[in-house]
Amino acid sequence: MEMSQAAAVEKKGAHDECPPPHYTLRTLIMTISASMGGLIFGFDVGQISGFLAMNNFRQRFGEYDAITGLYYFSNVRAGLIVGLLAIGNLFGALIAAPIANRFGRRRSISAWCIVSVVGVVIQIASNDGWYQIVVGRFIGGLGIGALSILVPLYVSESAPTHFRGTAVSFFQLLITLGILIANIINFGTERIQSSASWRITMGISFLWPLILGIGMVFMSESPKYMFRQNRKAEAREVMCKYLGVSQNHSTVAKESREMEQKLNEEEAGGDRPWYEIFTGPRMAYRTLLGIALMSFQQLTGANFFFYYGTVIFGATGMDNPFVIQIILGTVNVVCTLPGLWMIEKFGRRPCLILGAAWMCMCFLVFASVGHFALDQQDPERSPTAGAVMIVFACLFIAAFASTWGPMVWGVTADLYPARYRAVCMSLAIASNWSWVFMIAFFTPFISSAIDYRYGYLFAACCAAAAATVYFFVIEPRGRTMEEVDNMYVARVKPWQSSCWTAPVAEDAARAGSGTTANDSEAGTGESVAAKELETPEPLENTMMAAGNGEEEWESQAQYV
Repeated sequence: MEMSQAAAVEKKGAHDECPPPHYTLRTLIMTISASMGGLIFGFDVGQISGFLAMNNFRQRFGEYDAITGLYYFSNVRAGLIVGLLAIGNLFGALIAAPIANRFGRRRSISAWCIVSVVGVVIQIASNDGWYQIVVGRFIGGLGIGALSILVPLYVSESAPTHFRGTAVSFFQLLITLGILIANIINFGTERIQSSASWRITMGISFLWPLILGIGMVFMSESPKYMFRQNRKAEAREVMCKYLGVSQNHSTVAKESREMEQKLNEEEAGGDRPWYEIFTGPRMAYRTLLGIALMSFQQLTGANFFFYYGTVIFGATGMDNPFVIQIILGTVNVVCTLPGLWMIEKFGRRPCLILGAAWMCMCFLVFASVGHFALDQQDPERSPTAGAVMIVFACLFIAAFASTWGPMVWGVTADLYPARYRAVCMSLAIASNWSWVFMIAFFTPFISSAIDYRYGYLFAACCAAAAATVYFFVIEPRGRTMEEVDNMYVARVKPWQSSCWTAPVAEDAARAGSGTTANDSEAGTGESVAAKELETPEPLENTMMAAGNGEEEWESQAQYV
């Protein structure tokens, strides 16, 4: 087989060794534009929390209590109105992967924005049929669920390796910003006694999918997707733009070579059945791990506050629970910002473990004070307990916003090889939406039965999340997606992964191909040198290396 252009350039030593900039203007524009998908979801979370406490919304879509003469939402109706969005999210996430593989990431994002707009139209046209709100939220949820997989997928495949974690985490930052914007608008409109109190907020939600859908028209397709579509020259050109380097730069050559190697291995194997997401090399491990991580993001209990915050803090005796929601929303946004820095400075593993421990502690205090100290019959008689609960709710949000909120999206995107990435991310994010629905629907019932002791359940889940990260998640900081794939196949111990280096056999191959020592010192950790592209392994050898040969990989792994 003829040597690839990228490998040939590297073998001659003709590439540029200057370090690329940490980020470029093009990378920032791409990241922020695509991450508007997070703002769409966040805005919906923030607005529905306020709607449930608005008089006009209750009168139109709630139930009438003849004894008190007031309108209210039963547990079933409140759960369906809040939770049916998540069911739409679930189906949207599952449908999005094959469509994105067929038509591309960029076009798919624009198309799903249209679906989101249709859902808003159905909701805002509702007069007094609560079922119409539910249907609209389900259809809008299809679009939001699809965007929740496509945006992290697109950004992770487009952003430079050293900026990838921060770029994917922007999705969560925009989620938090959307929640805060909706909270502020709800605070300004909740005193209106007409349908404008909720229709104004709902109408503004048209804006976000329009910005995202139109903006993606002007973006480039994901370089990794283009490479897999045999548009390799275009892929390298886009990589250069996002990296801010020339086409003969060593980083472009290295990443192009790794993508080509993986693509050659996949093409040698031909079309593979879908169930290889469980039977492929270490794929059952990674598929289940992704599902667990995205499930734990919800089981930390964050949406317990975001969906029902106005109701929760109203029960603690606060005069205006909308103000508390704004406070929580502000903490959420502000604390997400350091998370974007921490993810590349300290890595994913330590941040996720410490964050989960912090959240566990906060929920233990919140639940204990709420159950044992708060006077639930007359909260105004225990103002100190209510204040303590609000403080620890804020501390919980701070921990979630800086760790599990933004980082899990990036960790999940890094778990899988290119062949399975879209489908596996669909399953992982679908599990996330499943728990969103279950928490949204069952929270009113559980809270009614066990009051604030519900927090003990979330505390236990936070402890389990910390253990899962410690024992099963490999640290991907500073590594290409192809390197991370090799580390999982090699069965690198997760707690030693941050100091893992390329196996000795690869170092020898690298030396034989003429790769410079500077590449090794820069932490490139190439999986295979250019020789491997000249003489690709047969499928049988590839599968043996991924399966029976995993022990050989592990024996060669060196730790520093």
